Amino acid sequence: MPTVLSGRALAVTATATALLATALGAHTATAGTAATAATTTDKVLVIGIDGTVLDRVKAANAPHLQGLMAQGLTAKSTLYANPMAATSSGPGWSTIATGVWPDKHGVKDNTFTGKNYTAYPDFLTRIENAKPALNTYAAADWEPLTSTDAGGPVFSAKVDKRLSLKGDRDGYGTEDPKIAAAASAELQGQNPDAAFVYFGQVDGAGHSYGAASQQYLDAIGRVDVMVGQLLTAVQNRPTYAQENWKILVTTDHGHTDAGGHGGSTIQERGTFVIAKGAGIPAGSVRSDVKLVDVAATAMAQVGVDPGQAIDGIPLNAPDDNDPFDTLRPNLQARVDETGIPAGVKGFTHTPPAGWSIDNSKMGTGGVTEWAGWTFATDEFWSQSQRDQWRELNVRSRDVFAVADSDEWDDKSHTGSYDSTLITPRWAVTGGTTKNLTFQTHYHHEAGQTAQVLVSYNGGAPTVVKSYTADAVAKAESLTLQVPAGATDVQVRFRYAGTNNWYWTVDNVKLG
Repeated sequence: MPTVLSGRALAVTATATALLATALGAHTATAGTAATAATTTDKVLVIGIDGTVLDRVKAANAPHLQGLMAQGLTAKSTLYANPMAATSSGPGWSTIATGVWPDKHGVKDNTFTGKNYTAYPDFLTRIENAKPALNTYAAADWEPLTSTDAGGPVFSAKVDKRLSLKGDRDGYGTEDPKIAAAASAELQGQNPDAAFVYFGQVDGAGHSYGAASQQYLDAIGRVDVMVGQLLTAVQNRPTYAQENWKILVTTDHGHTDAGGHGGSTIQERGTFVIAKGAGIPAGSVRSDVKLVDVAATAMAQVGVDPGQAIDGIPLNAPDDNDPFDTLRPNLQARVDETGIPAGVKGFTHTPPAGWSIDNSKMGTGGVTEWAGWTFATDEFWSQSQRDQWRELNVRSRDVFAVADSDEWDDKSHTGSYDSTLITPRWAVTGGTTKNLTFQTHYHHEAGQTAQVLVSYNGGAPTVVKSYTADAVAKAESLTLQVPAGATDVQVRFRYAGTNNWYWTVDNVKLG
């Protein structure tokens, strides 16, 4: 019999319902007028499909998942790797549920040793804490998600209703349909405001047959039918016309073609978010979405402000207008780097408008891609050399700036690495305080230099920050005391070294 847990002693029906029609409706609630806002109830459904490769979803017989992509957003992204965490389910689902990266939630593998859900609870628990009147629901057949067995639960006992089945013991091919039936009954006949539903058999097919197999595609097709059940259940709600649903579909990690995960290949690190709902353009594709954004989006959908407590950003949040991201259309394929697939376009030396790079002290030669500050993507940079912490740069999004003397040194050169990235001149008022913020990932070694310098009104640059130890995937904030009479400030990021490590910078803002 399934194990049923309840935060408020509410029973969960485990009775299988008849298979619902799977036609995907086109209803999308809209917001705008005061009258609409007053009569619309915001709700969210997060569907988790373990170990699923996005490119294989596109290739499978999966009309419901592909329909969500056509009607909403598709966002592909990459995970961390060891030593931050393995590309396995424990860290992956913890990241999705909590909205923070493993360096905060503490889960590094499937033992759940070091978990810190007290400080970083799952999004359903955060919703319960903020708005106890809302109804929350979670159903899964991988036990750690909703049961105290095997190191869990990821979703805490504060969640109103939790259904836990035993997929590892009884088989995901048997248990997934039970999850779909029970969750469909809950979604259609009860009143959940925020729900999480998990399916596990795609991951099982990946382990048994590999992601390149027909069996893997078939498993995606079977889960797609169950996704259709959930969507139809939502659409058949008596109050659906008065509701504004956001649907999110995601996965915890990828798979190699031969089968397996846990390591640092781009296939194992591959994840995605598919999202449909008000404010999400149909057929849109984004490169700046991360797994941590699932929790932030779910919370925001039901009116819970994620604030600064989590790493994620709601999908509907205003664009941060990071100038580095504007460079994506100009990215180039590899030149000297043989480890990066030839079809991956991921670097440029041309800065965005207003920015510049000073390579006057830079040596000549070396690996072309990394000759001075470069603008790159994670998929490109992290494949230049695996397992040297490049995969840990999780707080950068889309295109970021990187200075990498280690990779530059892999081809003959003269001189040493010494390059400076320079911002535009930003207007300031003398005698005030400004806050310089950016995301950074710095790997230190003796002999290299990493400095943040500022200059006012074109004067001599002054060092305001020097890195002398690792600063892994860090959100940096520096307070600048603007001197009297200053009208503008310019920031420089200088990195120097030879065959040392690297420094990345992203989303530089002055506020």
